[in-house]
Amino acid sequence: MQELVVSEAQINQFIGQYLWPMIRISAFYFAVPIIGARTVPARIRIILSLFTALLVVPLLPNAPVVSFMSLAGMLMIVKEVIIGLALGFMLQIVMHVFVFAGQLIALKLGLGFAAQNDPSSGVSVTVLSQFYLLLSTLLFLAIDGHLAVINMIVNSFAAFPVGGPGLSPDDYLLIVHMFSWMFAAGLLISLPVFTSMMIVNLSFGVMGRSAPQLNIISVGFPITLMFGFILMWYSLANFLPLFNQIIEEGLNMANMLVRSS
Repeated sequence: MQELVVSEAQINQFIGQYLWPMIRISAFYFAVPIIGARTVPARIRIILSLFTALLVVPLLPNAPVVSFMSLAGMLMIVKEVIIGLALGFMLQIVMHVFVFAGQLIALKLGLGFAAQNDPSSGVSVTVLSQFYLLLSTLLFLAIDGHLAVINMIVNSFAAFPVGGPGLSPDDYLLIVHMFSWMFAAGLLISLPVFTSMMIVNLSFGVMGRSAPQLNIISVGFPITLMFGFILMWYSLANFLPLFNQIIEEGLNMANMLVRSS
């Protein structure tokens, strides 16, 4: 009876065929919004990474045979982690547009001190930022945004093959460009309330100059809050079209990284 002989190269080929994609997918799920939140247990992310890798690997070409303990293997691990983190980080920028908009509105309403710990990220954000983040997260799930996220990581293997050159300098510039887009999009959401509250504060300044004996701080703060919440209520009627526009632009920019390579 002939013995079955398996070489080290064949073992590395079999393990690497699943390991390299799983490293990228795990890094992506670690950084992506919703799935990468701190409230999601690490065990769930590992199971999702393994399940996604098992579905994706049959569609991929054979991975290069590289020893995991060699310098080339370490460089491939770093390269796959960077690609996964970069894609997840771009989606984080898209969702933080709404956090930034909530910060601007809260500062204009004088609610900058009303902050609480965000359980998904572990940082302290204002209550209004938390409100806009929860609203945008629910809308994102309602329009099947999570499926678009999974589709993006699957398409990344065509743009950045396992063992390929990885991200180019232009790809890093695209990620940096998304920061300026985030500030512009956040200002677009908060602009109606922001501009209206500037007019309200300007009127209080005129009142303070014309009647110095009037305590503008004690009188103006509740009025500012009342006007602010009314304006927020009216601006929510136009929130859904703005949300669709921002999510479409953000996903297009993130997919541009996948398509341009």
